[in-house]
Amino acid sequence: MKQLTREQAIAISQSGEWKDWTDEEIVRFQLFQDRLAIPFSRFHEALENVLGRPVYTHELGLAYDKIVDEYQRERAAPTFHEIISLIPPDKLIVLGLDDIE
Repeated sequence: MKQLTREQAIAISQSGEWKDWTDEEIVRFQLFQDRLAIPFSRFHEALENVLGRPVYTHELGLAYDKIVDEYQRERAAPTFHEIISLIPPDKLIVLGLDDIE
């Protein structure tokens, strides 16, 4: 897919043409672009709907290629443990929700 220039990405974003696109169209377009042309929150929502699971923002930064493979049905969705294991150990904080009253 041809990559958008900065100016083209801004033009698409400002035009609002993406507002009429389906979730599938948004993901098929934005997932393969280097520049964000659709507001992140809308892309994220569409990605979750298309993949049929929560997509954690750290996955987009640390495992983008795996998300692409999942979208292309070249790999299964990751387990929760696999998603959590992407977080560097020194950044990981896990709370037991049973302890919260």
